[in-house]
Amino acid sequence: MNEDTIINVKNLNLWYGETHALRNISLPIAHRKVTSLIGPSGCGKSTLIRCFNRMNDLVSGCRIEGSITFHDKDIYGSGADAVDIRMQIGMVFQKPNPFPKSIYENIAYGPRIHGTRDRKELDKIVESSLKKAALWEEVKTRLNDSALGLSGGQQQRLCIARTLAVNPEIILMDEPCSALDPIATAKIEDLIEELKKEYCVVIVTHSMSQAARVSDFTAFMYLGDLIEFGDTRQIFENPKKELTENYITGRFG
Repeated sequence: MNEDTIINVKNLNLWYGETHALRNISLPIAHRKVTSLIGPSGCGKSTLIRCFNRMNDLVSGCRIEGSITFHDKDIYGSGADAVDIRMQIGMVFQKPNPFPKSIYENIAYGPRIHGTRDRKELDKIVESSLKKAALWEEVKTRLNDSALGLSGGQQQRLCIARTLAVNPEIILMDEPCSALDPIATAKIEDLIEELKKEYCVVIVTHSMSQAARVSDFTAFMYLGDLIEFGDTRQIFENPKKELTENYITGRFG
C-alpha cells in the first residue's frame, strides 16, 4: 500500500438483501488527491462511497464483507465508532440540503454537536469554513439570514462548508453538481481543486468531462464490479479494458 493511501478497500462485497450490489472491490484512495468514480446509473458508485463513512449502516438488510481501512484501521472492525468516522469522513449529497436555519447556524451546528460552545471559537470556525468553501465574501454580511434563501450553487457550497466545519480529512461528494447550472458547476469544480490541497476528495460523477477535469485518479464501475482504476489521464486516453473504452467513447451508458 502506497504511503499516500488514506483509505484502502480490499475484497469488498455488499448485499442489499439478496442483491449483490458490490463485487470484490479493491482500490486505494490517495490523500490530497481527487478520485472520481464513473459508470452508468446503478453500477454501485454511490453505494461504494457510502461504505467509506458507513452510511450504508442505515439501510436495513445491508450486509458487507471485506475490509475498508482508514489510516490502517478497519472502519467496520470491532470498536470502530461510526459517529467518529462520519466526522472524519464527511459527505456532500447530490441535492443541496441546508438546514432550515441561518447561514451561521448551519455551519456552527456540527461543532456545537461535538462540544464547541465558545462563541468566539464558533465565529472563527464559521468564517474559516465559509472561506474554504469560497462562500465567505458572498454571505459575510448576512450570516443571520436563512440558508434557504441562497441560490442552489451557494447552498451546495454552504453544505461543503458545513462538512469542513468539523475538520474532516476526507470529503465524499455524491454527484455534487447534478442539480446545478454550468456557472455554479464551474465554481464547485474550482473549489474541489482548492480543497485537494488539504483534503482527500472522492467524487461520484456522471459527467466524464468533469471527471477528466477535476480528478487525479478515476475508477470505472459497471454492474457492481470495478472494471478499471488508475491515473485519470491513462483511463481516458489509454484505457486497458475494452469495456472502459466503450463507456468513455459513448458506445454504451
